[in-house]
Amino acid sequence: MTSSPAEEAFHQDRRAVGVPLWREAFAGLDWLSLRAAPVYYGWGVPRGDKSGVIVVPGFLGTDHYLLEMYWWLRRVGYTPFFSRIGWNAECLNVLTERLSATINKAYAETGRKVHLIGHSLGGILARSIAVRQAEQVASIITLGSPFRGVRSHKMVLERADDVRKYLLRKRREEWPDCYTGYCTCAAVMAMMVPPSEAPPLRQTAIYTKTDGVVDWQVCVNDDPATNFEVTGTHIGLAFNPTVYRLIAQRLAEK
Repeated sequence: MTSSPAEEAFHQDRRAVGVPLWREAFAGLDWLSLRAAPVYYGWGVPRGDKSGVIVVPGFLGTDHYLLEMYWWLRRVGYTPFFSRIGWNAECLNVLTERLSATINKAYAETGRKVHLIGHSLGGILARSIAVRQAEQVASIITLGSPFRGVRSHKMVLERADDVRKYLLRKRREEWPDCYTGYCTCAAVMAMMVPPSEAPPLRQTAIYTKTDGVVDWQVCVNDDPATNFEVTGTHIGLAFNPTVYRLIAQRLAEK
């Protein structure tokens, strides 16, 4: 896929795509593979420098399913932090404000810039807040994050509509376009910033062409050197041993 740098900014429209959702039933295999892989025990990967790494969950998820990654990051030499955003089914502006507080905490405790690892929608939140707090962020790693636009299975879009209806009951007057690409809140506006105008942050986009939730083509950067394809499922990106190896390698780069 080729595109201009300007096209990397988040597209406002959304589209249902025929991705193979059934493949996500095999996410458990990714988890089992991780437990059997040497990388899970910290073997054969560069050691961390104790810098802070914040893990951010995807849509409808919480920090709890990222426990494996959290403890693995500690094992390989980093200082991990949960995002503390709560359930990822809230106004994007509210979620990024919570993530901002965690960035401030990690930055203060470690005394250095922090790394952000976001799974799916969590990666979009990470990219959004990094635009506004670039002075505190060292790098961003996204795992199957559709940061170019919403291209998902129709069932995922239906669940997003359910969340939007819930949010509108609370915020219709303040943010009538909440949970859409047309919202004017700070979180969404930061997503619209083209790469040429965004702060120069080290980015990594990890994706799988067998993604059963989102279209992998909206999960990649313009710079092919920052894109890394793996095999597996969308959900399983949070447990995939190849992903963990890539994370360790990219975090160690300066």
